[in-house]
Amino acid sequence: MLKQRTIKQVVRSTGVGLHSGTKVELTLHPAPVDTGIVFRRLDLDPVVDLPARATDVGDTRMASTLHKQGAKVSTVEHLMSACAGLGIDNMIVDLTAEEVPIMDGSASSFVFLIQQAGLQEQNAPKKFIRVKKAVEVRQGSGDREIWARLEPYEGFKLKFFIEFNHPAVDGTGQTAEIDFSMESYVKDVARARTFGFMQDMETLRGLGLIRGGSLENAIVMDEYRILNSDGLRYDNEFVRHKILDAIGDLYLIGHPLLASYNAHKSGHTLNNLLVRALLEQPDAYDVVTFEKIESAPADYARQAGLEWALN
Repeated sequence: MLKQRTIKQVVRSTGVGLHSGTKVELTLHPAPVDTGIVFRRLDLDPVVDLPARATDVGDTRMASTLHKQGAKVSTVEHLMSACAGLGIDNMIVDLTAEEVPIMDGSASSFVFLIQQAGLQEQNAPKKFIRVKKAVEVRQGSGDREIWARLEPYEGFKLKFFIEFNHPAVDGTGQTAEIDFSMESYVKDVARARTFGFMQDMETLRGLGLIRGGSLENAIVMDEYRILNSDGLRYDNEFVRHKILDAIGDLYLIGHPLLASYNAHKSGHTLNNLLVRALLEQPDAYDVVTFEKIESAPADYARQAGLEWALN
């Protein structure tokens, strides 16, 4: 059986929120079968639990933010992406502030923490959401049109196109495609960092955003070039980060997807609308399990023996 997974033991880290600039302590706990990923605001009295659900996403300005009972947890997408990449179904995430720490701007720190905690199987089948027919959302028109689509596929692959009209971004590759039957989340996606532009910083900070942003946790550019002395981690790191984000946003549906995702200049808002559109069409998907690993799609069977391997 392809089984659900959680972590073996508690692990902790400390960081700063990208948008809030607030110091936050993060603690990951194992969780029982069918718990899902649940964020817990320890700094509130009483403590508020915020399950990682696409239907509870409110603000999507430059991050995915969960809302419940007047409480919120923002910038959940990088940790959710790491959970998806490592096959984590159930976990409690304790926070001492309203935002998941940005760490180095990628998912690699969360991958390290989860691997440090260890993975363990649970005595219940892993549930997948299998897309049965195409679902698409679009906004804008002409050069400003953006869209995202899910289509049936016996596995999980993502394709993304970006366009920022900036020499440092568009010159490094505007399209990337990742198919997990052949590629590795840890090696090919997890290290891609978020990015931003110096000319936008003052405006964004006035909106209460990126107050914790720096060269330590983002790729930063002026009008012409990348300012980080260490350069890029991937030749097309910008678009790979958009794929990293999309994996996290899509995992807010609650289970791994059996689908092909294709996006044209999409972001957190459109990704969330896409997941909601799928959930609103019961005939467009079903929930499946696999009694034998051999019967699972090739990429998930491969992942079970590699990046999801128990340690």
